[in-house]
Amino acid sequence: MASHDPGCGEELERWLEPFLARLGNKTRRRMCPRYVAGLIGPGDRKSVQPMAARFAAGEYDRLHHFIAAGLWEMAPLEAELLAQADRLVGGDDAVLVIDDTALPKKGRHSVGVAPQYASALGKNANCQTLVSATLARHEVPLMIGLRLFLPESWTSDPTRMGKARVPPDCQRFRTKTQIAIEEVDRIRAGGVRFGCVLADAGYGLSAPFRQALSARNLRWAVGIPFKQKVYPADVALIFPTAGRGRPRQRHIPDSKSIAAETMLAKASWRSLSWRRGTKGRLVARFAAVRVRVADGSPQRIGDMGAQHMPGEEVWLIGERRSNGERKYYLSNLPPDTPLKALAGTIKARWICEQAHQQLKEELGLDHFEGRSWTGLHRHTLMTMIAYAFLQARRLQKARGGKKNPRPSATTKPASSSAGDHRLSRRTARPMSALLQTAPSLTI
Repeated sequence: MASHDPGCGEELERWLEPFLARLGNKTRRRMCPRYVAGLIGPGDRKSVQPMAARFAAGEYDRLHHFIAAGLWEMAPLEAELLAQADRLVGGDDAVLVIDDTALPKKGRHSVGVAPQYASALGKNANCQTLVSATLARHEVPLMIGLRLFLPESWTSDPTRMGKARVPPDCQRFRTKTQIAIEEVDRIRAGGVRFGCVLADAGYGLSAPFRQALSARNLRWAVGIPFKQKVYPADVALIFPTAGRGRPRQRHIPDSKSIAAETMLAKASWRSLSWRRGTKGRLVARFAAVRVRVADGSPQRIGDMGAQHMPGEEVWLIGERRSNGERKYYLSNLPPDTPLKALAGTIKARWICEQAHQQLKEELGLDHFEGRSWTGLHRHTLMTMIAYAFLQARRLQKARGGKKNPRPSATTKPASSSAGDHRLSRRTARPMSALLQTAPSLTI
């Protein structure tokens, strides 16, 4: 998997310098490059013991202590990762993709492990679930956030959380959408630039999630279930005169909300291509109409029954795939956004799945064998730093070795230009392809 470029160890150390400066302690400054090198280097297993054998001979205890028990804060390294990510791919035409990924586990003692739905497996499994945040621009992803979701079976058991050393401020139950919004806030506070937040229906079905993004003046495009209720964009609030009984105290909509699927049934559908895949142009049929989401306050409206009041005006977008599958999305992109740009934006979410796969298959994201909260999050942080280094190396090679200039903050459409696609095809190779041009690391 790895070639033998003796200069890469030096390149990695140079790239890690701003991270190491934030660690301070001499031993930690020595162990961090060894851990990252172990993740990047050859070998099928990326847990501490085999990595120590390959890159820290005789220092297993120190490497294990660094990742599992050392007294150092992750926040400074996380802040540096955000700065490096923004420098590499940040910009108003970047997207921030919110998703989650499962780490299958045996037993019940590893922090957060429980029977829960694993999207990668398409079924319930005994696993840990990480809420992820991926910054991507021109189809080049950088993972910048991985936070463990704790099921209620954990948050309701203080003894269990104590044994796994879950920090006190993380012991309350938080939904995945709440964790995601906290990550969005952390990433924005870190100065990362992006133009749109993307998420699948697991997050998009949550009205509080969508509303929290809008309250932060963020653009977003999210998946929704086909049965999500919406109103026509021109729905009006009326104040009907009561025929009998008490006069009405509140306005009501002049029409009933209907399912997204029904709203788009008679829309005009167009065949569009949003990017080139390995087997040619990717094509599907799309339609979009302006609607008001039925996610306002609930109330009973005469013979309409219980209805949610009209909320924000947004795009309702439908996708009909060649295999017959149908998907539905909501987006608060501007009313004059062309259908092709809407399609390109919602389909940009796929890049996070590529990042999840590469982090697991190439960098050992799911290989950590410890049980503690701190150890798991430090391991995920090291995998994200390793991934960022490889993506930086990839971008430099794609640009002919020139230094990567800081992207301008000019607003661009969500879809890439032809020149950008040429860069994308060169930079979106499997991570193993880059590792074949990169080193055995000897730090």
